[in-house]
Amino acid sequence: MTLLSFLGKTSILCLSLLFSLSCTTGKNKNYQFYFGEGNKKGFVKITEQTIYGVNSPYGYDLDSTPAGNDPFFFSIDLPEGNYKVTVTLGDRDQSTNTTIKSESRRLMLENIDVPKGETASKSFIVNIRNTKIGEKDSVRIKPREIGKLNWDDKLTIEVNGIQAGLQTMVIESVSVPSVFLAGNSTVVDQDNEPWCGWGQMLPRFLKPAIAVANYAESGEAGNSFISAKRFAKILSQMKEGDYLMIEFGHNDQKQKGENRGPYTSYKESLKYMIDETRRKGATPVLITPMHRRRFDDNNRVINTLGEYPDAMRQLAEEEDVMLIDLNNMSKVLYEAWGPEESKKAFVHYPAGTFPGQTETLEDNTHFNAYGGYQLCKCVLKGLIENESPLKEYIVEDYGRFDPAQPDDIDNFLIPPTPFYSVIKPDGN
Repeated sequence: MTLLSFLGKTSILCLSLLFSLSCTTGKNKNYQFYFGEGNKKGFVKITEQTIYGVNSPYGYDLDSTPAGNDPFFFSIDLPEGNYKVTVTLGDRDQSTNTTIKSESRRLMLENIDVPKGETASKSFIVNIRNTKIGEKDSVRIKPREIGKLNWDDKLTIEVNGIQAGLQTMVIESVSVPSVFLAGNSTVVDQDNEPWCGWGQMLPRFLKPAIAVANYAESGEAGNSFISAKRFAKILSQMKEGDYLMIEFGHNDQKQKGENRGPYTSYKESLKYMIDETRRKGATPVLITPMHRRRFDDNNRVINTLGEYPDAMRQLAEEEDVMLIDLNNMSKVLYEAWGPEESKKAFVHYPAGTFPGQTETLEDNTHFNAYGGYQLCKCVLKGLIENESPLKEYIVEDYGRFDPAQPDDIDNFLIPPTPFYSVIKPDGN
């Protein structure tokens, strides 16, 4: 049943009139929503009966409404693009602690504490997209990507936290620079707990003046990323002044056949992305693939990536492209943890930890939220050390980070999204 047939023409007209109350005139629309008690002038009131896709083009989504202290989701139909979201947090009767994610679990705001009776205003940029490339073409997504929140025509916000407190949300279309990410399962926005790519942590560390558009996907190599038209989609959205971060290697090394290898197909794919990015007036950044979690008898990391990191280093020098040596930093990071402590950064969990988990999870390639957070900090460190213009967008509370002294996991908490999967992502 369509929304139109469900509501009827009269209801749709009334809904459209109500929605227009929250929009300013002009090119950039400004959507204003109020989640508190009573009403707020100029804002559309959201109640438990405002359900996205059922009786409204905006509202609570994914079978969630504010109940107790459970996380909830709010969605709104919007065309692809970059949007600035500004939220007012706090509660007159209690202190609040709010974490906000967007789309497929991208971390936007982390543990924002607001004392009882006070409020805090916070902003972040969300990139939303669909699979279309022009009028006739599209990205060749995988069957398991169908329904992924990153590939729809709506903006979805997850409100989470120890004691979340959301009062208002203002959404406006903005024109800001974008950082596009091309990579594999170590970079991607992972939909489900306990999996996490470093790319979905990046928005948390950037000021609300630049967008992160993470096009990475599990199982992809440089050439398959291109052939699936993921890179073509990036180019269709890319503009002068944007950036493209490229990290491949794990899946490329498993390809066999003629002209497959680190100094042939791998470098060719990377160079193609570099050249096309520069033609758009954007800036490419190469990121060497991080190590897998594998140690020798002396607790030193074993290189399982062959010559692929060196091939990328060589290409960066040949093409005069900024290089972030995540491969080297991950070695320092893993050895600082050691064989046992490093398990806490990867998907290593005993059976019964998550719903439906009947067997032990032992994955030495893919990170949990803590691991993805630490790898993201390594990438940011690389930007700073390379004197990238992007360093000006890094938030002040990033501080300084040393892979040899990673953050204490006992002081780390990102409230989990209530979606879980024991299925390992593509790639290894």
